[in-house]
Amino acid sequence: MYLTVRNATKLYGSFTALDDVSISIEQGEFVCLLGPSGCGKTTLLRLIAGLTDIDSGEVTLEGESLSGLPARKRGFGIVFQSYSLFPNMTIAENIGYGLKIRDTPVNQINTRVTELLDLIKLPQIADKFPGQLSGGQQQRVALARAIAVDPRVLLLDEPLSALDAKVRGDLRDEILQLQRALGIPTLMVTHDQEEALALADKIICMNQGAVVQAGTPKELYQKPATRFVADFMGTSNLIKTEVIRSFMPELLGMRPEGDDELYDACIRPEAIKIEPNVNGDALVKSIGFLGNLSKIKLESTLGDLIVEVHGAIDLEENQNVSLQINPADCNWVLNDAVETAS
Repeated sequence: MYLTVRNATKLYGSFTALDDVSISIEQGEFVCLLGPSGCGKTTLLRLIAGLTDIDSGEVTLEGESLSGLPARKRGFGIVFQSYSLFPNMTIAENIGYGLKIRDTPVNQINTRVTELLDLIKLPQIADKFPGQLSGGQQQRVALARAIAVDPRVLLLDEPLSALDAKVRGDLRDEILQLQRALGIPTLMVTHDQEEALALADKIICMNQGAVVQAGTPKELYQKPATRFVADFMGTSNLIKTEVIRSFMPELLGMRPEGDDELYDACIRPEAIKIEPNVNGDALVKSIGFLGNLSKIKLESTLGDLIVEVHGAIDLEENQNVSLQINPADCNWVLNDAVETAS
């Protein structure tokens, strides 16, 4: 493993911000720390960066411990949500600042700055100041400054959350292109599951200071381990075992052994197929047309369900429909009671 955190714990008084957390990042890998506010993801990133002291556990890079090594000597590039550009410096000076304090020759700094301005597709702004740029442009500059020194690891703390939706989507794509082109191991904090799904090679889902599940985006979306992960990784229909047993027992084939209260069925909205049927046991309560898809809310014997289909659908409210669910699309997750007990 390239970067490893082993058994990291961080306390603030009686509050446990990180509880025996272990993660790893491979060379060239893009990893997202995903979770709700207060779950410990930013604390973990700051601990890796050397901006927060670790109470117990260890951070290693290429097998060497970083314990006691200050942030400035770890060789990491960091981009924050707030850009953190120097307002009294030009864009070129901001990008080249890390090289300057390392006593890099001026001609090399100028060459590197020019390369990076081309890389972030803003070659014309070298002599401007941060206050003259849009939020998206400032974040591109912050990214260029972070990678100017050829960091061993790139750390991104919610870099897109302050931007509007269109700019956020564009910059998200650019960050991924840069990371792929440069091959820098990258750890990004986000609370946005769409960002994590779009960017990450691996997602580490956190809650209450602990890692709940880690895996590829496909694994976490299609095979969530717990009710929390299923709900956080997009819209889910979560149904109690006893309800499935009563009304659609054919879905029980893939269920793990154990008492009914241990597991809930997780069925994604796109996995439910519906057809008009006057004798169907589900009733259309509402239809929302969102352009590329339609979101249908149903009242059924399984409970309230959400179904998503591509494009428009020829249905009306208060119309009866029948349901079809492939047992392979029914994933079984630990329910809240088990999560709390554990």
